[in-house]
Amino acid sequence: NDLLVFSKPEMVKDIHKEYFTAGSDICETNTFNGTTVSQGEYKMQAVVYELNKRGAELAKQAAAEVTKAEPHKPRFVAGAVGPTSRTLSVSPSVEDSSFRAVTWDELVDTYKDQVSGLVDGGVDLIMIETVFDTQNCKAAIFAVDQYFLETGKERLPVMLSATIVDNSGRTLSGQTVEAFYISVKHANAFTVGINCALGAAQMKGFYKKLADLNQGWCHVYPNAGLPNAMGGYDEDPEIFSTNILDYAKDGILNFVGGCCGTFPSHIAAVVKKVEKCPVRKLPELPKYPSMQLSGLEPCYVNKEAGFQWVGERCNLMGSAKFKKLVDGHKWDEAMEVCLAQCEKKADILDFNFDSDLIDGQSAMGKFMRMCVTEPNVAKLPFMIDSSKWAVVEEGLKCVQGKCIVNSISLKVGEEEFLRQAKLCMRYGAAVVLMAFDEQGQAATFEDKVRICQRSYRVLRENLDFPPEDIIFDCNVLTIATGLPEHNSYGIDFINAVAEIKRTCPCVSFSGGLSNLSFSFRGLNSLRDAMHSIFLYHAVPAGLNMSIVNPGGLPRYTDIDPNTRKLAEEVILNKSADGKHVERFLEFAEQVKKPAPAAGGAGGAAPAKDAWRNGTYTERLHHGLINGIDKFIDEDVEEARADLQVPLLVIEGPLMQGMGIIGDLFGAGKMFLPQVIKSARVMKKAVAYLTPFMEEEKRAAAIAAGEDPDQPKYNGTVLMATVKGDVHDIGKNIVGVVLGCNNYKVVDMGVMVPCDKILEKAIEEKVDVVGLSGLITPSLDEMVYVAERMKEKNMKVPLMIGGATTSKRHTAVKLCTKYDHGVIHVLDASRSCTVVSALLSSEKQAYLDDIVEEYAEIREEYYATLVDKKWKTLAQAQSMKPKIDWSKTPPKPKFIGNMCIKEHPIDEIMEYIDWTPFFQVYQLRGKYPNRDYPAIFKDERVGEEAKKLFEEAKEMLDFIVKEGLLKCTGVIGIHPANTVGDDIEVYTNEDRDTVKCKFFGLRQQLDMGESEYWSQGDFIAPKGECPDYIAAFACTGGIGCHEQRKKYEDKGEIDKAILLEAVADRLAEAFAELIHLKIRTTLWGYAPDEKLSLDELLKVKYQGIRPAPGYPSQPDHREKQTMWDLLEINRLTDNKLELTESYMMMPSASVSALVFAHPEAKYFSVGQVNKDQVESYSARRGEGGVEGTERWLGSTVLGYE
Repeated sequence: NDLLVFSKPEMVKDIHKEYFTAGSDICETNTFNGTTVSQGEYKMQAVVYELNKRGAELAKQAAAEVTKAEPHKPRFVAGAVGPTSRTLSVSPSVEDSSFRAVTWDELVDTYKDQVSGLVDGGVDLIMIETVFDTQNCKAAIFAVDQYFLETGKERLPVMLSATIVDNSGRTLSGQTVEAFYISVKHANAFTVGINCALGAAQMKGFYKKLADLNQGWCHVYPNAGLPNAMGGYDEDPEIFSTNILDYAKDGILNFVGGCCGTFPSHIAAVVKKVEKCPVRKLPELPKYPSMQLSGLEPCYVNKEAGFQWVGERCNLMGSAKFKKLVDGHKWDEAMEVCLAQCEKKADILDFNFDSDLIDGQSAMGKFMRMCVTEPNVAKLPFMIDSSKWAVVEEGLKCVQGKCIVNSISLKVGEEEFLRQAKLCMRYGAAVVLMAFDEQGQAATFEDKVRICQRSYRVLRENLDFPPEDIIFDCNVLTIATGLPEHNSYGIDFINAVAEIKRTCPCVSFSGGLSNLSFSFRGLNSLRDAMHSIFLYHAVPAGLNMSIVNPGGLPRYTDIDPNTRKLAEEVILNKSADGKHVERFLEFAEQVKKPAPAAGGAGGAAPAKDAWRNGTYTERLHHGLINGIDKFIDEDVEEARADLQVPLLVIEGPLMQGMGIIGDLFGAGKMFLPQVIKSARVMKKAVAYLTPFMEEEKRAAAIAAGEDPDQPKYNGTVLMATVKGDVHDIGKNIVGVVLGCNNYKVVDMGVMVPCDKILEKAIEEKVDVVGLSGLITPSLDEMVYVAERMKEKNMKVPLMIGGATTSKRHTAVKLCTKYDHGVIHVLDASRSCTVVSALLSSEKQAYLDDIVEEYAEIREEYYATLVDKKWKTLAQAQSMKPKIDWSKTPPKPKFIGNMCIKEHPIDEIMEYIDWTPFFQVYQLRGKYPNRDYPAIFKDERVGEEAKKLFEEAKEMLDFIVKEGLLKCTGVIGIHPANTVGDDIEVYTNEDRDTVKCKFFGLRQQLDMGESEYWSQGDFIAPKGECPDYIAAFACTGGIGCHEQRKKYEDKGEIDKAILLEAVADRLAEAFAELIHLKIRTTLWGYAPDEKLSLDELLKVKYQGIRPAPGYPSQPDHREKQTMWDLLEINRLTDNKLELTESYMMMPSASVSALVFAHPEAKYFSVGQVNKDQVESYSARRGEGGVEGTERWLGSTVLGYE
């Protein structure tokens, strides 16, 4: 829908006008998915800025036109910022709760790009809406701030809107609406409200909670009821507006509107219904606001809430057990420590990973990502505790609730102190201020008060830091050490808290109690008594939170009188004879052996694992529902022993448990993080049973008289790259994935003719045929294979994959040619799911669903053909861009062709872009940018990425040492000018003899643009001025085929794939190096260029290097013209060739035309109409359009 701003701009503008005319004061832009993350799913990330800018401009035009007609009622535009399809708070991996499909930094960058386009397009507000994950929302808020900070522009108002997914009243990531508000309160939003998901009737209770808490304006724009079975909405304008009236009569509305299913008629009805209703009045702000924190649920730190216990067991310095578990990477057991604190009623959880031998930043990020997916933990606020700012920031990037940062102080100087405090505000965190300054730690009463008052003043005066978000730690120091100067440390802390509270309104106080009794390590009962007595006196003075082991302290009144009297004397530093310290030290000597904690709560503690007393079915259900995998193996074993057949355990108690979970989720009694934990436990249970099921299979084979050692495959899959296509790295990876899942893979390699594919499929009695292809003509070859399969009356499903394939092409062109299943597979990770479904008992139902889905896609496709508008070719040519030919590049220093044979690989390696390498293996990341450390430190993806990267470097070293691969290229620079849409290349500077022509295609689809481009536009027209064109072809794969075969013969398919992937990187890096040499020396139009590799990869250089067969000229036949012009076969001794389908051999090769004009830009021709195909074919000297239609294919042809 977002792309309609390009393809249907007038329609988009008219829709905005209809809503404005109906009575809307604010309309949002058509940019809900206008981020690189969302558009990247359609390979459209390059247009994100223009998409948002254009979307904003269209809405503003509509607003201006309606405002002009009704000047008394100005209309405004809100730039719509959606949540993206990724989430920072939920793991997409069942196996690894710490894995995320996107990082905070990536989301901030993508949101910043979107905001840039919206602001430049003229929006009046930014609307961050349909928030299902508050951490995504916080990243968007951060990006908005970052954009305005960097640009210096006046900050626009921001609207924030959460979406409640069901009657649980929570977002998809599990937060209540109150917790959401607290988490984003730092944004100082123009309005905060809720939208989407539910209808107005169902949403009111949740909205009322938000309105009661929100100190600013509120909004609500519900759907027109709940979606019906067909995905539509049933509330008409009358019903919808009546439901909204129910809000308005209660005086709880400031802004109101409509979301899914609401039309201009709904808005008009609402305007009419509510116009005379009272507006919600803003609440009176408290004179002394109190702290509000949040996890999945809100936490109010006020007098009514009482003292806040901060659990310290997840602190490497506070728990030896936790440290040992983290050292051993036993993260699941570490989580049990965390859960134990929740059971002991901790109010806030402290996390600290500072240690000399642990990567604190990586550990903090990993454990925080785990914690936010554990509901019993995530419901509480977190305290991110570290002396290293990078570790603190890593934690803040992972947690959706409002955290506490522990800590910052003036010891780093005022400038850095303010920088860190400002970032805490931007992340939406409260902060612990330690009583330190540039001179050191405050020990005395006077220093504590002086430093804390100064810290408070600096934050309030410079940043207007919310005082209720300040927590002072006045340094609890060790008493009774034997040194007189330490004796007053306890009472000095208590008195300092009282004085600071008097002079610094609204602040809170915290302290680490363990420091107080540090002299008495090992005497745990005595230490607990000291801590309890200290709190008894410090809490009335103002101490309202402390880092302790929750549940471990005795009550003051339960401590025996003698211990209480002696401890009280040393804490208050007061006794009749002044010898209280000596008495206490003597007392401690008498209690050398650790004694049980004095006193303690009466009554038996509830049995922690009482559920373990149930039947194995009850225990399995409990473990699944609560995400507990600690006992899963023993419970599954008990069930297996009883039921005797492993499969019955899965089909019985385990599936029953998952059914209960499905019911709970559907009823809103479980939410997504809990369900994911349950799936993880289920997977562990099945893994335990798998060896037993394998043994049963073996026994059955022996009983049937079969060889039990013969491989028992789940099925057989034939894989082939179709005729004319040489790319197979993706196919090879699919083969490896299927092989690892016990499928027999018959790999026929590349350039396989149809008849051979079908003969082999029949011979091997395969269950599935898989076809792969990269280039457009491969699509037609796949159609031919499908037709031949139908002719042969085959009934084997056909699986389609490869870079040029798509679900749409499969539905439109392939599905109709073969009746026994044609399925498009997006990537290797989906192949197992598809094959498994095709070989299951539910095969026909699965295929029926595919047929139905593809029929809908075909209908949509044919409908779009009717709606398309075209410029005639003549119209498009008359609207070509106006290029400034005074900027034509100078005459090249070198003219002609040259061959670079066996270029040293060492130099080429410096230009490698590793991003596509990791994409081949479906690992996220980009080297050498900041994303790399995040990948390398992630336990699931990172370890594999590190290992893979090391293997790639080892492979490169091996290639160089053994001379396995040769890098060879050919470069040509020749005189050229354009004639019409084509580029004439001349034999000499006289330009009177045409050596060859590069034929051009021009953008033709009418999208309301002012310019329609063809790549020839970047070369000066004939007669304007002399111009030139460069071209090159290079390979990093000479020798690759031979070495790959050696690996395959030895069964080392992993090395074969790695070799190909590295060869591809070398070819691309060689292309980068050649283009650099063309710019700086051979042509020399940018002799002073000094760009980093990162800048090169971001195309910061002058000019472009499009490849024939790709978006700006999608006809692969143009490569033959290049080959002839550059004499590539002759100069390379036929080591770099074209196949009959114009694919380059070796496959690890790159070719490109080089345009030098500074105004040259990459673009996509898109689709073309028949008049252009006819003209293009005629200019090429063809007798008809059939050849061009075949080579352009359905992706480029805009007609049937």
